Amino acid sequence: MPGQSLRAALAAGPVVLDGGLATRLEAQGHDLSSGLWSARLLRDDPGAVVAAHAAFAAAGAQVATTASYQASVEGFAAAGVPAAEARALITRSVELARRGAPEAWIAGSVGPYGAVLADGSEYTGAYGDALTVAGLRAFHRPRMELLAGAGADVLACETVPAAVEAEALVAEADALGVPVWLSLTTVVDGDGVVRTRRGERAESVFALAAGVAAVVAVGVNCTAPSAVGPSLAAAAAAGKPLVAYPNSGEGWDAVGRRWTGAAGVPSGDVAAWVDAGARLVGGCCRVSTDQIRAIARALDSAGAWPT
Repeated sequence: MPGQSLRAALAAGPVVLDGGLATRLEAQGHDLSSGLWSARLLRDDPGAVVAAHAAFAAAGAQVATTASYQASVEGFAAAGVPAAEARALITRSVELARRGAPEAWIAGSVGPYGAVLADGSEYTGAYGDALTVAGLRAFHRPRMELLAGAGADVLACETVPAAVEAEALVAEADALGVPVWLSLTTVVDGDGVVRTRRGERAESVFALAAGVAAVVAVGVNCTAPSAVGPSLAAAAAAGKPLVAYPNSGEGWDAVGRRWTGAAGVPSGDVAAWVDAGARLVGGCCRVSTDQIRAIARALDSAGAWPT
């Protein structure tokens, strides 16, 4: 928020994140079935993006996450958008967030390489077998530079499914000197071990951020609510403030392009997440404005705000 850095705010107490931007845009009547997902509206209906940010701000969100998760020069090129226009659209995502939520911190969304593939591979990390740290740094660098240059307060390096991509993002953030949070998408195996979607021990991946000044927080997103607690315990290895913004608990069927399972983020768990060190708390896919409002109220009633 104006006049205070996000890093300073995290030292004082919890900050409420927004929810699923695509979820809100779909609720506003938009079809996001294309490979560009919510990024399509950066070009086709920027006013809808502003309205979505405003709705989350009205619900109590203190951070507006840009509609750039699935935005990249390569992805726009596949949709026939010239490179120069693609770069301008990525920059525009920060402006639209600022217009919709002028009192919020702006988090520039840096989605994983799998998001560009639009095949659900951010939920498997399968591409981690074929890509190198250097290659992933080269892929992420242009968008990170554009978002930072447009004035984003922090970059949300989110839904990261594999160690190789986490290493690339941390290294690139360190080189650029821009504040980021690193958020993995995790699962808990049958032995109770928290792992990345690719299967690595999450604790070891979180530890990559230890001692890297550019990383202001680490944690999880697009993780089932039931896995947040164990995941935060694993994230504590990095010695950073923690971030938790789970999905609704539903699963994404990439073939059928639909959500499956029962929805619900238990706002009653929010205080426990804060007790575990979470300082950025909100929701991801399928988490609505109503649920963000409930999270903000849960934090308020638990006395989690700084005095």
